[in-house]
Amino acid sequence: MRKIVGYFEGTDSTLLTALVCDSIDTVPVSNGYDSHGSDVRLINDQNRYDLLIGYLHKVYAPETHVETHFRFQDVVHLCRTYSIPLLLEVPNALEDRARKLLDDPPDIVRFVDPSDMLEAVREILV
Repeated sequence: MRKIVGYFEGTDSTLLTALVCDSIDTVPVSNGYDSHGSDVRLINDQNRYDLLIGYLHKVYAPETHVETHFRFQDVVHLCRTYSIPLLLEVPNALEDRARKLLDDPPDIVRFVDPSDMLEAVREILV
C-alpha cells in the first residue's frame, strides 16, 4: 500500500513532486484557517496519514485565535493518537526559538531544515 503524506499549504512543490515520483501520495491538509484541504482535526483511524509536513507557522496559532481554531497541542495529540510523525520546516538557525514557541514538543515532532526535508521524509517512509 502506498504511503500518504498530508501537507499544509505552502509546502514546496518540488518536494511534493519528488515524493510522488517516489510513489508516495500527497494530500493537502488545512489548518482551519486556509481551507487548503481536509481539516487536520478530521484525522481518525479511517482518515489518516503516514506523515504530516509543513511550515511552523501553519500549526502555530497565536493565543488570540486559539479559542476559534486548533492549537499546536491539538495537532500533537492527533499525531500521538494515530502515530503520525510531524515534520516542521524550520531553518536550522531558528530551531531553538521554534522549540521554545512550542513549549518543548514531543519526539513525534521533528524540526527539519527546508534543504533536508526530502531526505527526512524518505528516512521515515521509504
